[in-house]
Amino acid sequence: MKQELREKEQRLREVVRGYGRCLVAFSGGVDSALVVAVAARELGDDALAVTGVSPSLPRAEREAAVAFARAAGARHELLDTNELADPNYASNPANRCYFCKSELYGRMQRFASERGFVTIADGLNHDDLAEMRHGRRAADERAVRSPLAEAGFTKADVRELARELQLDVWDKPAAACLSSRFPTGTAITRELLERVENAEAVLRAAGLREYRVRHHGEVARIEVPLDALETVLQRREAILGGVRAAGYRYVSLDLGGYVRGGVASDGAAGIIDLVPFA
Repeated sequence: MKQELREKEQRLREVVRGYGRCLVAFSGGVDSALVVAVAARELGDDALAVTGVSPSLPRAEREAAVAFARAAGARHELLDTNELADPNYASNPANRCYFCKSELYGRMQRFASERGFVTIADGLNHDDLAEMRHGRRAADERAVRSPLAEAGFTKADVRELARELQLDVWDKPAAACLSSRFPTGTAITRELLERVENAEAVLRAAGLREYRVRHHGEVARIEVPLDALETVLQRREAILGGVRAAGYRYVSLDLGGYVRGGVASDGAAGIIDLVPFA
């Protein structure tokens, strides 16, 4: 391990130890997974990973979070959230994430008060600070701590240390909630989230690791990395049948490929139809 990363790791452990009894908002991604693993080692039973569960969290992600916490020896609980009941969230505005995180952190605050935890931590890293993140405003309003950012961890640092610690999520593709699959202003419902989740399960079953199904009414626009386009075409029939069974009439493949942090905008770089339009 490089000396710089070793020093950051020690700083991270010191920061986490200073939190006392701590809840970690654990999405299942590599960033929060690293925080969970370090908190479990430094705080023992005084650390508890908490995963917010709602229709916007894919079942596969929930199951993976449970499995990771168990393997890491971390205490872990699932916490039901109900952001869909908030019209400010369900109407899918540009700052939708603010209302989602407000719901999550509000419930975690109440949970912490009831159970005697003094700190709530998340998985924000130093690189994230340069991006406009509506969810971060909700975290700041509730004094949520970000140990990775405080210790100076970049995205690359997180993955490198996760690999050094032999965390099996070290190379896990970045994920986002299912609500990110809808263009801004398209109302989000439990039924539509389930449709997208079922469609993406088809891509996962086809052996793809990174993918998105963008919702455009009757059209499912599939995004995968450019080097996976051939895989989709080779497995066209299975993917087409599965995505249509999930509830879409038309299935298209975006030739622009999957771009991390992208949105379900109307401006695709180019698409081809896996099923011709009638």
